[in-house]
Amino acid sequence: MFGLVPLWWLAGAFYLGWPLLGALLFTLLATRGRVPLPPAAGIWLLFLALVVASATRLASPTSLLTFALRLSFYLTALIVAVYVYTVARERPDQAAVLAPLCVFWLGLVALGWLGVLVPRFELTTPVEMLLPAGVARAPFIHDMVHLATAEYSARSLNPIYRPAAPYAYTNTYGSAYAMTLPCVVAYTMLRRRGLLRWALLVTLPLSLVPAFLTLNRAMFLSLGVGLAVLGVRAALRGNTRVAASICGVVVIGGLAALFIPVAELIGNRVQSSDTNTDRLSLYAEVLRRVGDSPWLGYGAPMDVDTVSAEAPIGTQGQLWMVLFSHGVPALLCFLAWFVVAAVVCARATSAAGQWLSVVAVICLVQVPFYGMANQNLAVAFFAIAFAMALTERERRVPPPTVRPPEPAAVVPA
Repeated sequence: MFGLVPLWWLAGAFYLGWPLLGALLFTLLATRGRVPLPPAAGIWLLFLALVVASATRLASPTSLLTFALRLSFYLTALIVAVYVYTVARERPDQAAVLAPLCVFWLGLVALGWLGVLVPRFELTTPVEMLLPAGVARAPFIHDMVHLATAEYSARSLNPIYRPAAPYAYTNTYGSAYAMTLPCVVAYTMLRRRGLLRWALLVTLPLSLVPAFLTLNRAMFLSLGVGLAVLGVRAALRGNTRVAASICGVVVIGGLAALFIPVAELIGNRVQSSDTNTDRLSLYAEVLRRVGDSPWLGYGAPMDVDTVSAEAPIGTQGQLWMVLFSHGVPALLCFLAWFVVAAVVCARATSAAGQWLSVVAVICLVQVPFYGMANQNLAVAFFAIAFAMALTERERRVPPPTVRPPEPAAVVPA
C-alpha cells in the first residue's frame, strides 16, 4: 500500500485503488478477530457516523459517488491506524513497522524529482482507459487517474511548474512531505544501521529541492510550527539528541535556501496570482452558508457563481470541507481526534517518539489550508498510530534503577 506508490501512480490507481488496499487491510484485521483500538478511536467513529448522516443533505444523487470516495478515505485512515497500532504493540522490532512509511518517503522524493526534471510529462494511465469516457473526462476523476508530474496554473500571471507526483495537486505533495519528514528522522534514530537508514539519510537533503519548488506556504508553516514545538519540548526536558537533530535539519534547509530562492519565488507567485483572494472568498462563503445547515452541512462541496474562485465551496482546506459538507459537530470531532493524538503522543520520552509526536501538530496547522480527504489522511494516521504504540511501550518499561553502593567491609585492626 505504501511501498509501491510509484507503481499505483503509473497505473492510475493511486487514488481509486487506495480504498481497495484499505479494504484488504480490513480483511486481514477481520480474520484475526479482536484487535485493540488506538486512543480516541471512539471520537473518529463518531465523526464517521456524522459524515454518513450528512449524506441525507446531498443536493443530487450524482454527488453520491464523490461522497462515497471521500468517506472511503476517512474509513481507510482508521483501518490503517488500527492495523499499525496493533502490529507496533506486538512486534519487538518497532522500527520495522515504520519501514513502509519510509519507503513511501523514498517514492515521494523520487517522483518529486521527476516533477523537477520533466515537469511537462503526462500519460494516459490504464485505469483512465478502463473507465467510461464520460467518467474519465469529469474534472474530479480526471485529476485522479491522469498521470502528470507537476501542476501548472494557467491563471497565474507568472505560471511555473510545481512538483506534484504522485498526487494530482502540489499542495497535497507538500502536505505529505511535512507529515513524513519527522517519521524519516525518527526511523534513523530507531535503526542505527541498515540499507534503508542510509537511503533515508541520503535522500533527506535531496528531498529539499522538490519540496522547496512546490512553493507551499502551509508546508513551511506547519513544519516550522512542528520544529518549534519539538524544540521547546527538547529544551524543557534537556534532550540534547533531539536538539542536535533539529539543528541539523534547520542547517540543511538553510543551505538549500542559499541555492533555491524559495522566498523570492513564493513572493512572485503571491503577487502574480489571486490565490489569497480566491481562498478568502471561499472561506467567507462557507461561513455565510453554514448557518443555514450547521448540524449536518450540505453533504459535499458545492459549485456556485458567487465567489471569484473556480473551486467549489467547501474546498481549499479540510477544516472548510468538513464544516461545509458535514457540519459543526463533525468538525469538532475531526479536530478533537488530532488534539487528543497530539496530547497522547507528547508523552513520548525517546528522541524518536518526540519527533513522531509533532505529526499531529503539523496536521492541525495544515487543516485550514490543505484538504485531507485523500491518501494523506492515512499517512498521518499511520505515523500517529505508530507514535501512540511507541509511547505506550515507553511508559510500560520502567526506568532503570540505580542501586546504592554496597557499604565497605570493616576490616578489624
